[in-house]
Amino acid sequence: MSDPMKPGAALLVKLGSIAVHADEMLSPDGHEFDRITIKQLLADDEVAAWIKQMSGLAMLPVKRR
Repeated sequence: MSDPMKPGAALLVKLGSIAVHADEMLSPDGHEFDRITIKQLLADDEVAAWIKQMSGLAMLPVKRR
């Protein structure tokens, strides 16, 4: 990925899926499936590379751990 500020369609779908599954997980009817799916998406090479690039630009929060 050359410009993390202009992600491709596939990456946008993955990031959107993380947001939707996080919302579902935090809802009263949240399911373990949502947590598992979020973990898998965060481990995706494209997502991990984007997070690393955005962190390098100081565009994302710094992890507490």
